[in-house]
Amino acid sequence: MKNITQSTYTHKPSHLIVFGGTSGLGLGLALHHQALGWQVSVVGHSMEKIDNINSQHPNIVTYCCDLTDSVQTQSLLDSLSYISFQRVIYSAGSYTNERVHDLSQADSDQMLAINLQAFEQVFRWSSEQLKRQSYSSDCKENDRLSLICIASIAGTMDYPYASLYAKSKRAMIATASAYRAALAPHDIQVNCIASGYIDTQALRDLNDGDASHKPFIINTQTAVESVMQAIDDDIELAIFPRSMRYITRALNHLPKPVLNWILRSRLDKPTGCS
Repeated sequence: MKNITQSTYTHKPSHLIVFGGTSGLGLGLALHHQALGWQVSVVGHSMEKIDNINSQHPNIVTYCCDLTDSVQTQSLLDSLSYISFQRVIYSAGSYTNERVHDLSQADSDQMLAINLQAFEQVFRWSSEQLKRQSYSSDCKENDRLSLICIASIAGTMDYPYASLYAKSKRAMIATASAYRAALAPHDIQVNCIASGYIDTQALRDLNDGDASHKPFIINTQTAVESVMQAIDDDIELAIFPRSMRYITRALNHLPKPVLNWILRSRLDKPTGCS
């Protein structure tokens, strides 16, 4: 009986938790990991989306949580503290097009809460949980612990007229970099993903059902493959698609006054990079 128990543990699948995993890139990453044999849990706020996942993917464990509510979020994190996991992906995000709409108090509060405050809350909790697991004798040697966040290519640009969305994503990138340095001695991997436009339902909804006009837009499957490659290669900040990476790199090398003029002129137009 003892040998059977040990054999069962050896073949126990790795466990992934995705915050913001009920749609878009988060769901795509959840399904990809499941196809690889991972045990998957997702967190989202929409009961309609959660019910859909429960119906179509019954092996995925779902949790409903409003990440703008720090008390509710902490309650969920406390309950998850008793569960073993090897990877956390923070894919939750909130976006309002500040070029088209004046930023309301509600929009501002929601973007700050989800893109920065809840992200920091989840990352802080995740890092502590993963450190505890790294000390455990049950931690499998071939199963490196990892912490991943989905930022945006908008956060790679540094200029005074950046939107709240871009500034919050830039803060996310900096925070992930700090965690990467802090968790390296614990052999915990930290990666940040800064993608361009991904053709998700959320983006289509923001563009009257069609986001095909967005520059260098990629489909969700391509984005999933790019994220997984970045994780496998342990890239600190993965920027894709390649064309956007080259463009942002070139822009960031311009003199600040020139960069400010270019991006301020784009800010006054209803289209272009967010």
